[in-house]
Amino acid sequence: MITDAFLKEIPKTDVHLHLDGSLRLTTLIELAQKNNVALPFYDEENLRKTVFLDHYEDLPSYLRGFSYTCSVMQKAEDLTRISYELAQDCIAEGVRYIEVRFAPQLHMTELSFDEVLRAVNAGLLTAQEEFLQSDSVLIHQEPPFYYGIICCALRMFDEKSSGWYGPFFKNFIGDNPKEIYAFASYELARNAVRCRDELKIPIVGLDLAGSEHGYRAKDHTKAFLYGHHNLMRSTVHAGEAYHAASIFEALTDLHADRIGHALNLFDLQMLEDDYPEDYNLPPDKFLEHLINYIAERRLTIEACVSSNLQTRPDKTIKTHPIWNMFERKLSVTICTDNRLISNTSICKEMRLLVDTNPVLFNVKQIRRCCTYGFKRSFLSLPYLEKRSYVRECIDFFNRIATKHGLEEHL
Repeated sequence: MITDAFLKEIPKTDVHLHLDGSLRLTTLIELAQKNNVALPFYDEENLRKTVFLDHYEDLPSYLRGFSYTCSVMQKAEDLTRISYELAQDCIAEGVRYIEVRFAPQLHMTELSFDEVLRAVNAGLLTAQEEFLQSDSVLIHQEPPFYYGIICCALRMFDEKSSGWYGPFFKNFIGDNPKEIYAFASYELARNAVRCRDELKIPIVGLDLAGSEHGYRAKDHTKAFLYGHHNLMRSTVHAGEAYHAASIFEALTDLHADRIGHALNLFDLQMLEDDYPEDYNLPPDKFLEHLINYIAERRLTIEACVSSNLQTRPDKTIKTHPIWNMFERKLSVTICTDNRLISNTSICKEMRLLVDTNPVLFNVKQIRRCCTYGFKRSFLSLPYLEKRSYVRECIDFFNRIATKHGLEEHL
């Protein structure tokens, strides 16, 4: 029997974890009061009833909470606190590696790009150093905790999205705003690489987020090619609210090492309804080639099940494509997306899957998902050290399974 204690104790990763969607609710309230940020309510119960729900009617209602969280994330000390608490919360449920992603440009009301990244890194680094000094790590009873930072570019935005975007609109000559989006992404990539190399901040990857329909990944090729040429890894939100062609472009145009969500990977009808004219293969052949390509290259999918169910009310846990991913032996790792917005954690995500289908999401599949998370992470250790760390985490998983009488299911 897979117990909550087992799920908590095994070493896990969360490589799709949005900083601005993962605050503690108590911290949001405290910071809003401190910084005179208006909230509809200043108590947890009413905010859970009105903003941060268990179920949302549509994507706009899901995204509403970010307007409040970003408003309290404009000062260095607040960013440091939020990052520190997030790492603590992950450590407390047995997560041993996280990749925290966010768009620095959305937190620059008072701070520079560098100051935002320094503040976030300070909180994560403090949490890491504290855990590395814990007795259980020092005597090698359990694996250390590490982290990386992913900088998010946006597929689209407007002049009011952030002060950082203002000059792009002011100095732009032309009538195609997509050129502004592309240039802003390039500037983000350039600054992310610079902060990694000059400031030694562990920025381990780039991401592209935002509305997929009408805002193609290929428009941001220059930015991600710059990252690629500077050996910066990448993960892209794709197939979350659009069809498989978005995933294809993320892999081929942006050199994505992982895919965020891929919710519509198997949806042939969605693909046929809006099939790109510049694609040569018939939709069904294209889709099968794409799925096989992802499988053979072990391109890992960051599955965020609760988030998907909340933004797509037409989906149910039983019809979620993660089961098809497991059956096709794709490389999948379990992630939270937004701990606050989705009211979830890695343990909750795993519990949901176990309770829904314990045959498919069994101990062996759980270990497989955890292993993919560690192996396909962007952890910035030298290769041999990372290899040793992954082995340590797998061995620790096996010991926990034995402790809970599950060794015969490995």
